Amino acid sequence: MAWYSQTWTWFDGEWREGNPGIMGPRTHAAWQASQVFDGARYFDGVSPDLDRHAARVNRSATAMGLKPTVSAEEIIAKAAEGVKKFSSGTALYIKPMYWAEADGPSTIIGDPESTQFALCLFEAPMGDPGTGFSVTKGAYRRPTFETMPTDAKAGCLYPNNARILREAKGRGFDNALVLDMLGNVAETGTSNVFLAKEGVVKTPAVNGTFLNGITRQRTIGLLRGAGVPVEETTLGYADFEQADEIFSSGNYSKVMPISRIDDRQLQPGPLFRKARELYMDFAHSKGA
Repeated sequence: MAWYSQTWTWFDGEWREGNPGIMGPRTHAAWQASQVFDGARYFDGVSPDLDRHAARVNRSATAMGLKPTVSAEEIIAKAAEGVKKFSSGTALYIKPMYWAEADGPSTIIGDPESTQFALCLFEAPMGDPGTGFSVTKGAYRRPTFETMPTDAKAGCLYPNNARILREAKGRGFDNALVLDMLGNVAETGTSNVFLAKEGVVKTPAVNGTFLNGITRQRTIGLLRGAGVPVEETTLGYADFEQADEIFSSGNYSKVMPISRIDDRQLQPGPLFRKARELYMDFAHSKGA
């Protein structure tokens, strides 16, 4: 049995089922990590902010020295075509991606003229907001823009997230709050993060060390539109230890509660529930 869920990928002019071989040992991205991707969602018949995700993958490609070859509109249209290959009601992850196929002026630099594109859709159940997840302080930190391409959703950034998660899971936690190089909280190992304290929602200010997530931006806008005060500010780990609520936002599971930080238990609170409700109302009314 294959390790992957049901998958369809558009590559080189055709849809391919399963996990097709699209890179070889000389593919630049396979050994020099010149690859970017984005992730959107399809669930309940809607794909909220798919246009923003399609536009961002093209920006990420440019930031990594690649040459985007497919317009955002074409990505959206092709995604709609791919959705039809799955059973009705299947929750999907939509992943457009670019990579360098050939070396450029040196083996380190990929040739932008060799940029390849694929659009991968695969079955991925939505997270359960009733369970939440636990966090602790991450053992490793987020890089800065000067040290890594943090202005792109680049595959080369994710091994650091993976080691953060492995270390946290080894200590019995689901995830971690990841600090930036100054020691302030940046995000979790998989998503952006929020806290609520005395009726105010707070989230780390964008500082070039983490991706300003599309679901993060949407959640902030929806909360503010509903009259909830939201502050983008510098937050230390102690701020989260003392918070009334903690929740996350990310494309994979959207808005999710954090149920424990270290030894302290938390309950999904009213501001998390408000954020989740607002997001899902938006997704179902405008996300198609």
